[in-house]
Amino acid sequence: MATPYRRVLVKLSGEALAAPDGYWLFAQTLAELAADIAETVRDGEVELAVVIGGGNIIRGARMSQAGWIDRPTADSMGMLATVMNSLALETALNAAGVSARTMSAVSMPSICETYARQPALHYLDRGQVVILAGGTGNPFFTTDTAAVLRAAELRCQAVLKATQVDGIYTADPKADPSATRFQHLTHDEAITRDLRVMDTAAFALAREARLAIMVGSVHKPSSVRGILSGTAPFTTVAP
Repeated sequence: MATPYRRVLVKLSGEALAAPDGYWLFAQTLAELAADIAETVRDGEVELAVVIGGGNIIRGARMSQAGWIDRPTADSMGMLATVMNSLALETALNAAGVSARTMSAVSMPSICETYARQPALHYLDRGQVVILAGGTGNPFFTTDTAAVLRAAELRCQAVLKATQVDGIYTADPKADPSATRFQHLTHDEAITRDLRVMDTAAFALAREARLAIMVGSVHKPSSVRGILSGTAPFTTVAP
């Protein structure tokens, strides 16, 4: 596998883990995703960190908008959802023969290790997959922003956002058959066009840190390995 990046943070949506019937975690999807990541890491060319959202379990912003729970509390519940997803992926990766370690920004030492930058760097240097749970540890920040923040902290060269579509399009490709996929955008263009694939704060932080963002599909025939090797379609957002 040929990739220009030595260390990459993979951002996964929580919805990618959901079962077709809407159940919050689908074992087959989890196993396939773990196998994809394990195969990528075994090549020895790239080191991976992972951030997973919690949208398959709960969405704090949506709960807050419903009006029956305040935003900080709802976001805290969302952070706990990311820990559950991270532990599930850690277990699946270990079963696939790859050493993985969950670190949470929300301290819960009886369940997983609390995130700290230096130990996380050490695990990555040893070839372990580091799964970063709990968002930033603060309300009002999305897991997209958390992914870019951790990527900058951990000396990653790129963030790979594995989502539901194979790149960034001029319009919603499901609603507009004439929509075309961008090959390359700058951070400024992504912000100016108000592209919703990541929030503005995440794009702005990536611009400041000069981090490339790759946006591609987590679903077959695409994959983490395919995007990183250039054999699957994706859009690059870079300086």
